[in-house]
Amino acid sequence: MKKLKGTHIIRFAILAAILLAVNILATYVHKRFDLTKEKRFSLSEPTKKFVGKMDEIANVTIFLQGNLNADWQRLQNRTIETLNEFNEYSGGKIQYTIVNPMEGTTTPKEKEEAMKELSQRGVLPVRDQVQQSEDDLGFSEKVIFPYALVAHNGKEFPVSLIENRGGMQPNEVLNYSSSLLEYKFAQAIQKSNLADQPSIAYTVGNGQPLGVKTLDMLSTLNKMYHLDTIDLNENIEVPKIFDAIIITSPKSGFDEKVKFKIDQYVMNGGRVLWLIDRLNTSMDKLKETGTYLASDLTTNLDDILFKYGARINLNLVEDVQQNAPIPITVGSIGGKPDIRYVPWVYFPFAISTSDHPIVHNMNGVLFQFANSIDTIANPEIKKTVLLHSSSASRTVSAPIRISLSDLKFEPNPSLFRDKNIPMAVLLEGKFKSNFANRLAPKFLKTLEDPSIDNPFLAEGIKKSKQIVIGNGAVFYNDFTERTGPLQCGFWKFNREYYANKAFLLNCIEYLVDDSGLMKARSKDLVFRPLDDKRIKNEKVKWQFVNIALPIVITILFGGVFLYFRRKKYTGKG
Repeated sequence: MKKLKGTHIIRFAILAAILLAVNILATYVHKRFDLTKEKRFSLSEPTKKFVGKMDEIANVTIFLQGNLNADWQRLQNRTIETLNEFNEYSGGKIQYTIVNPMEGTTTPKEKEEAMKELSQRGVLPVRDQVQQSEDDLGFSEKVIFPYALVAHNGKEFPVSLIENRGGMQPNEVLNYSSSLLEYKFAQAIQKSNLADQPSIAYTVGNGQPLGVKTLDMLSTLNKMYHLDTIDLNENIEVPKIFDAIIITSPKSGFDEKVKFKIDQYVMNGGRVLWLIDRLNTSMDKLKETGTYLASDLTTNLDDILFKYGARINLNLVEDVQQNAPIPITVGSIGGKPDIRYVPWVYFPFAISTSDHPIVHNMNGVLFQFANSIDTIANPEIKKTVLLHSSSASRTVSAPIRISLSDLKFEPNPSLFRDKNIPMAVLLEGKFKSNFANRLAPKFLKTLEDPSIDNPFLAEGIKKSKQIVIGNGAVFYNDFTERTGPLQCGFWKFNREYYANKAFLLNCIEYLVDDSGLMKARSKDLVFRPLDDKRIKNEKVKWQFVNIALPIVITILFGGVFLYFRRKKYTGKG
């Protein structure tokens, strides 16, 4: 008996030593296994690398708190899981707290003041419909705050935890929002790390619009970057301090001197967002006359874009499947004009099928009189189609007679046999100069003068990026006399928000940022909803399987174990 007792003591000591060693090892070595198909609990490699270099602690305040339903609770849990992952790879430099911003407010005035203070910090409320009980069909309205505030390096950035896409059900919206949490938190921390914001130049001098219809995008960019305007005709060069330049809807041709400035800016690693109209179109003239002839705008940019790998065609994209409506007068009722909103093939919206982080899981982007884009064969330049037409589209070549009277007739679907016509393309790589072997020797010698410090580059000194969009109106915002400028992408006739603004902001961010953090936008979380009907019908069954059955199995196992143990030792005695 003493020998058996000694054996038990030795086994217990060995087990205790193993557990102690494992716990000590666990404090130094961390290893996780993400067994989900879409790797929902894993950060992307650029994010791991970025947070691993954090020097200062980031404090995150989560405002999604209170009496939340299951969907909002799931979003809160996913937010916490994401921050825990950040904390793991940053070496403990992410600290978070969860607060209910309305806690302690009792009177309507106190609640109003609390909400006002939060809105000034970028935290906005969302009103949610809450069912009273399973048996009660009534609903009550509750205010929640699906936001977080990231405080880092003396700066504070709001992070919206909710993101919506058109046509999504509430459950799908929350699932989609969860997939973007990594990117949003990484972006906020990155912004707080920047000693200085990137610089963006909006070019003028060739008829580019600068006024009420570009107000929304320019004011938004001004909040996020150092934004300036530059006249390409007056400046000696495009200053290298600009991380990217924007060329939107030029109405007059670029001369060779201006193109040379842009070309050498690109050769020095500069990035360009091109939004170019190849045809001269005008909705104002179309409204006046009812008919308009769209002809070549002659921007003189064909050769330089061709050299970089893209060609904007002299045509218009017509899409019979994905398009926005415009108002037309079809008659009169009681002496008043009968105005109808009719879909127009010349105003297509593009829904991307690409996995590229600029456009992944993005709503439709609205175009007005879009030109198609061809990419040019060049193995040194990587070309990615960001936006394209639907599977029921076509192109018509210039000159094109555009008439509002065409809206009175249904388009023939059999004529729209083309699909996925490119309208926005990303170009990446080391570009070659459009002016190589074209410059006069005397001019080349002048550029080589050390005092000028601006030698001619026949090819790029490093990799660069350019985005070519076959329409300038993507950048525009509409406006009304009553409300003034509207948000870029808001179409007032059907009150639909298109993703123009998000698309352009993503374009700029991708151009100026080489960290790769945007890769996190491509993460997908698959929504696997439970069958509500089965849950209700089989509620008792699954309660028994999950609660009662494990207890019964444990009791049976314990009884069998005691029976055989007693039999074993009783027999030896």
